[in-house]
Amino acid sequence: MLSLIGDVMANIPVALQLFTVRELLQLDFAGTIQEVAKIGYRYVELAGLGNLKSAKKAREALDKAKLTPIAAHVGMEELEKDIDAVARDARTLGYWNLIVPSIPQQRRQDAAGWKQAAQTMGDRAAECHRRGFELAYHNHAFEFTLFDGKSGFDIFWGASDYKLLKSELDVYWVARGGADPVAWIKRLSGRLLAVHLKDMASGADSKFAPVGSGILDMTAILAAAKAAGAHFQVVEQDNTYGTNPLEAARESLENLKHWGAV
Repeated sequence: MLSLIGDVMANIPVALQLFTVRELLQLDFAGTIQEVAKIGYRYVELAGLGNLKSAKKAREALDKAKLTPIAAHVGMEELEKDIDAVARDARTLGYWNLIVPSIPQQRRQDAAGWKQAAQTMGDRAAECHRRGFELAYHNHAFEFTLFDGKSGFDIFWGASDYKLLKSELDVYWVARGGADPVAWIKRLSGRLLAVHLKDMASGADSKFAPVGSGILDMTAILAAAKAAGAHFQVVEQDNTYGTNPLEAARESLENLKHWGAV
C-alpha cells in the first residue's frame, strides 16, 4: 500500500513548519534555516522570525539558504489590527498564504462564539483575497468540544458560507480531539489549502512523534489530502522531548522520502 503514495503525492510540496525548531531560531534564525536546508527541505512555513528584527533580514537569510516560504502563521488579532502591515511583511518574505493558528479562548466559549468566529474569519479571508492572499484556519483539539451535540468545528465550517476561507488541517489535533483525520480531509475537499503532517506516539499520553513513526494512518492521510486538492503538506512536531528538533525533522522527511511522498 505504501508504494501507492508516490503516485498520488509526488507533486505536493513538503514544507517544515519552523515552530518545530523555534528555540533554535530564537538563538540563530539564519544558521538554523541553513541546517533545515541541509536536511533536504526546500520549503518552510513561518511562525515568527526568531532572533531577527525584520522581514527583510529574514528574507535575506531564507534566500541565502535557498529556502522558499510558502506560508506563515499570523494571529487573528494581527489581521484585525493591521492587515496591510501583515500583507507588507508577507510580500517582503515572498509568500501568499496566511494561516490563523488558533481562535482565542474567549471567542469560542459556545456555539454562538464559533458562528461569530466563522463570520470573522470569512470577512478576513475576503480582505486577504482582495490583497492577493489566501487565508486558512489551523485547528487544534479544542475545536471538537461539543455544544448541544455538535462540535465547534462542525459549527465553524457549517456556519461559514465564505468559500474563500481555507483549512490547514492538523491531523494530529483532529485525532487528539477524537475525530477522524481522513474524514475531515474529505469533508474539506476543495477548501484544503494544506495538511499538517504530525504523528502521534502510542500510549495514553499521546505524545507527538516524527511523521511515520506513530500510530496515525499516514498512507490514508496522504492519499486523502491529494484527492482533496491540498496545495502543500507541512511537517511539524510541537515537542521533541529532548531530541534535537532538527533530527526529528530529518526523520519525518526521510520517512516521507521512503514512501515516495517527496
